[in-house]
Amino acid sequence: MKWRKMADHVQGLAQLEILCKQLYETTDTAVRHQAEKALVEFTNSPDCLSKCQLLLERGSSSYSQLLAATCLSKLVSRTSNPLPLEQRIDIRNYVLNYLATRPKLAAFVTQALIQLYARITKLGWFDCQKDDYVFRNVIADVTRFLQDSVEHCIIGVTILSQLTNEINQADTTHPLTKHRKIASSFRDSSLFDIFTLSCNLLKQASGKNLNLNDESQHGLLMQLLKLSYNCLNYDFIGTSTDESSDDLCTVQIPTSWRSAFLDSSTLQLFFNLYHSIPPSLSPLVLSCLVQIASVRRSLFNNAERAKFLSHLVDGVKRILANPQCLPDPNNYHEFCRLLARLKSNYQLGELVKVENYPEVIRLIANFTVTSLQHWEFAPNSVHYLLSLWQRLAASVPYVKATEPHLLETYTPEVTKAYITSRLESVHVILRDGLEDPLDDAGLVQQQLDQLSTIGRCEYEKTCALLVQLFDQAAQTYQELLQSTNSSAVDITVQEGRLTWLVYIIGAVIGGRVSFASTDEQDAMDGELVCRVLQLMNLTDSRLAQAGNERLELAMLSFFEQFRKIYIGDQVQKSSKLYRRLSEVLGLNDETMVLSVFIGKIITNLKYWGQCEPITSKTLQLLNDLSLGYSSVRKLVKLSAVQFMLNNHTSEHFSFLGVNNQSNLSDMRCRTTFYTALGRLLMVDLGEDEDQFEQFMLPLTAAFEAVAQMLSTNTFNEQEAKRTLVGLVRDLRGIAFAFNAKTSFMMLFDWIYPAYMPILQRAIELWYHDPACTTPVLKLMAELVHNRSQRLQFDVSSPNGILLFRETSKMITTYGNRILTLGEVPKDQVYGVKLKGVSVCFAMLKAVLSGNYVNFGVFRLYGDDALDNALQTFIKLLLSIPHSDLLDYPKLSQSFYSLLEVLTQDHMNFIASLEPHVVMYILSSISEGLTALDTMVCTGCCSSLDHIVTYLFKQLSRSTKKRPTPMATDDRFLHIMQQHPEMIQQMLSTVLNIIIFEDCRNQWSMSRPLLGLILLNEKYFADLRNSIVNSQPPEKQQAMHLCFENLMEGIERNLLTKNRDRFTQNLSVFRREVNDSMKNSTYGVNSNDMMS
Repeated sequence: MKWRKMADHVQGLAQLEILCKQLYETTDTAVRHQAEKALVEFTNSPDCLSKCQLLLERGSSSYSQLLAATCLSKLVSRTSNPLPLEQRIDIRNYVLNYLATRPKLAAFVTQALIQLYARITKLGWFDCQKDDYVFRNVIADVTRFLQDSVEHCIIGVTILSQLTNEINQADTTHPLTKHRKIASSFRDSSLFDIFTLSCNLLKQASGKNLNLNDESQHGLLMQLLKLSYNCLNYDFIGTSTDESSDDLCTVQIPTSWRSAFLDSSTLQLFFNLYHSIPPSLSPLVLSCLVQIASVRRSLFNNAERAKFLSHLVDGVKRILANPQCLPDPNNYHEFCRLLARLKSNYQLGELVKVENYPEVIRLIANFTVTSLQHWEFAPNSVHYLLSLWQRLAASVPYVKATEPHLLETYTPEVTKAYITSRLESVHVILRDGLEDPLDDAGLVQQQLDQLSTIGRCEYEKTCALLVQLFDQAAQTYQELLQSTNSSAVDITVQEGRLTWLVYIIGAVIGGRVSFASTDEQDAMDGELVCRVLQLMNLTDSRLAQAGNERLELAMLSFFEQFRKIYIGDQVQKSSKLYRRLSEVLGLNDETMVLSVFIGKIITNLKYWGQCEPITSKTLQLLNDLSLGYSSVRKLVKLSAVQFMLNNHTSEHFSFLGVNNQSNLSDMRCRTTFYTALGRLLMVDLGEDEDQFEQFMLPLTAAFEAVAQMLSTNTFNEQEAKRTLVGLVRDLRGIAFAFNAKTSFMMLFDWIYPAYMPILQRAIELWYHDPACTTPVLKLMAELVHNRSQRLQFDVSSPNGILLFRETSKMITTYGNRILTLGEVPKDQVYGVKLKGVSVCFAMLKAVLSGNYVNFGVFRLYGDDALDNALQTFIKLLLSIPHSDLLDYPKLSQSFYSLLEVLTQDHMNFIASLEPHVVMYILSSISEGLTALDTMVCTGCCSSLDHIVTYLFKQLSRSTKKRPTPMATDDRFLHIMQQHPEMIQQMLSTVLNIIIFEDCRNQWSMSRPLLGLILLNEKYFADLRNSIVNSQPPEKQQAMHLCFENLMEGIERNLLTKNRDRFTQNLSVFRREVNDSMKNSTYGVNSNDMMS
């Protein structure tokens, strides 16, 4: 019998090995799929653990060992039915022995086993056996590896490195609070020892003559550097910064680590390593130096910081003096990051006091200039160099040190290098067919933002250079245009150079700071503006024959900067800039400059109507101009603006045309256009209905055309859709701009009742085409939005109720039809269904909270409009999985804000719902409480507060023996009493967030908490006891006292006065609990109880 069992095992192992080979080696997808299916079944089988051990012991291939290691990782990670402590200790010991006896395993197997060790250690960090934390003696576990061969050393160091990384990273399967407790405990008990160990091993390694051609010694050094980096890159205080916020990074080294940084030998160690190891490893050394350079300022006093900075600058100087490793792109990138940290973490006043500052700033300037001149090499690293100079230049006005900063000498060199190198790149890019950096708008904008500050330092020199280069380029360009035999390439090169110059001029004008600017500088701005406007006149005159899209986009960028600085309510009109414009171009004041803007806008819309990037940027400029109080009044007086208000048709503006080439979604810019026109129209509109009718004529004609099409059975569907989508986008722009009652009522009377049926018909016909329905729904949502109290109907007007009926009809029509689509593929579900549903929710929320409809009359007069809308909302809601509600931000915001209004004003409706619907809504609130979006979380708190208050009132009434409440109230109470765990779960969630997490909306959280406590007093008492008992014995009394103080003076009611007192108590409670837990090494295990 025993032999047969053994035979079965061996046969089972052989089968598993074949499956592993098929999974990792086969190219046949069907075979791989089958193997994957069988292996998933294996990982879920009850005897998986014992088979994994057999695979490790007897498996002949690396793939089966990998399978065993990954299966074991899954087993130890699972939250339901976790492995017992003894078993996990056995696995941990087995893995360590296995690695020690087999140092030459395949690299991916070693990696998977080390990952398994790290996972067991992390998850068992707080596990005790006979008062001993069994998983914490990590350095002892590793010491035996470090005393053996080089291969063993590599395994030992990799274990520490992987463990540090594992503990530093939060995973989604375990609560964040638990992760932070483990990470903080590891930081306090082990991390510094690990860092010291890695530094000591690096010192030993650098002291020996390492043979780095030997692969294993090279590998050991690499793992040691990775370990040091992981220690320095640890999230010490739980801020979990993302990679993108690189510029702001400060490394929050604990005070207990001071000794390692006060002693310059740590810093010297890494600088020495950089010079003594091959370029393939030096990027890791530089990464460590970047972290060391970013150590928080408060770790040192002033004298210590100065000394530390002096060593750091010396090290940088040494690298700059011996730049042989820098041609390697990875080294170069990390070194640029290191330079940027010099200014992000230290002040210019501290840098100038460093002994050899003049020499270092000269070297850095030369390095920057050389880097900028070689623009094709590592373009992503330039950002760090420019950010260093931007910060240096920005600090000049504030530096109080007597030592010279020399920036007036070197900053103009950097500015010049940037400008000239960009101009020189144009020819090379065209010649070699390279990628043009101008096509990466984000990168160009980022660099120009940095240059705007750098170029303002010694501005006279910047301006002189720009004027000289611009005049040369413009003159050459003009000559080429006038010449009959000039080549197209030469013209394109000059246009490219001018494009860069126009962008740069816009940037330096945008860098003007009002308090630091002088009349001379404003006059210089005038010189630059005149040149760009003269170039614009030249290029505009040629648009009928040819135009350059990039140059036009640069012009728009320039106009945007010019508008921001010199046009608007805050600008000094006596500016020297206007004097210069008057002398050269005859533009005497802001009104005349605005006419140039409008002229350019109309020209662009006329000639570039088919070019989406230019059209949308041009319209954005018009929109921005229409926002200023004084500028909009000046604009209206211009004949060009009057022309736009009277002739907004496709004949004059081609982008308004219904051409069949463009996409339906390309019409979005029409909303922006009509928003701006609406604002301009409103300035002088008053109550003039004739003027309004006149303005609306093109839209009236379009509506009539659509009505005509829809009334016949045979019509061109594409044309009807295009006309309608364009029309509703236009109307939405006007509705958004009309935020005063008089003008909005004109629009309302124009659209209702005449054209509302057309919108309803469009929803019926094309519900399955989101490109058509979304704009219609968005228009309706805008019309019912009581923005600035514009929807105020007269006392005798039924329009509020009629408008709600139309809204209800549209929501019901759309909702019932969209539900007939059935299952939509996951990748299309948002576009096809959820986006429209989200707009419906927003529309319903706007109309329910608009305060212009009395919803009580619907039931009173037997009108089912309200019921239909609410029932459709429930049907739509139940068709959406919970995960989608939180995965799509726009959907979650519209749903949770609608739920807030429903629980506030329509609680009777919520109370009358079926039990499964009530549970769905409650669980969506429960999940929303922990959402990352503060708006969602606050909405959930508010909804929960309304529900809890309603429940509390119903309970109070039932105990007072009042006349029997309505059956629905009884039903809702009944559901809650049948499922107390729902409310209890939310009580523990809210309490958990307040005690253990970074609670960003404490006031909102406090409001439902009192009601939850009063509804569940016994559960709250149990929760409190478990939190108190999970504290270390010496802290239990303090924690108990915190809870006593929380409820002190709180009565058993939900009156505002009582709630306010509770909110104040909670604020004190949170502060005291946090102080108590900061000093605790344990943290609280209540999370396990709450999950």
